[in-house]
Amino acid sequence: MSASEAIRSAVAEVTQLRAQAAQDPVLRSTVAAVKAFQAARFRTTYGDLLATERFRPAVLFFLNELYSDKDYTQRDAQFVRIAGPLERLFPESVVDTAVSMAELHAITERLDAAMARALLASGPFATLDSAHYVEAWQNVGHADSRQFQLATVLRVGQDLTQFTRKRGLRTLLRMMRPAARAAGLGALQSFLEAGFDTFGAMTAQGDTAQAFLGFIAQREGALIDTLFSADVATSVQALERTDW
Repeated sequence: MSASEAIRSAVAEVTQLRAQAAQDPVLRSTVAAVKAFQAARFRTTYGDLLATERFRPAVLFFLNELYSDKDYTQRDAQFVRIAGPLERLFPESVVDTAVSMAELHAITERLDAAMARALLASGPFATLDSAHYVEAWQNVGHADSRQFQLATVLRVGQDLTQFTRKRGLRTLLRMMRPAARAAGLGALQSFLEAGFDTFGAMTAQGDTAQAFLGFIAQREGALIDTLFSADVATSVQALERTDW
């Protein structure tokens, strides 16, 4: 499968999952609740880094672009439109990262949908709390998918770190801005620039980018291990932990 086909396939899966949820208002609201919970959890887990000038931009980028409950419909549509040109115009390393982003988006949507269905199967709830979330997580399972999700997040971060050392790529991205906006690709362009700028600033600070990705690997890895191996009470404590 070519890179452009992989991107289109991943976005098509996301679109299909969203269409299924759209047909069921309860499922749609539950998926939204899962995404909102996860964004709030990420903010809690990295509250200490968010409070620092050194790591705040990176936390906000991950929160807004990778762990967010935002609607990415517009960006997804633009991603599909640019899949072919991306494969023709950019270096293979950049194209590989774009494929990773698409795959990450797809597996995240897949897991979120599974979480929502597990929550609904367990009975009605007024508010999604940590205990409900843990029970749904353990009922869904798919430890391999969770590990792949984390590994892909880290790979995208590592790729962005490497790209920022290639000034020609940033210059090319800046030159693409007028054409991207004229072609209706503004949302995708903004995402790419935000990623380059965030990781570029960290790279300029020495080991900041690697340190941040180390925090992600350690904390998310610990949470995954705990939620799959511990009881509900211990897992809830891990989800709500602030003293990393």
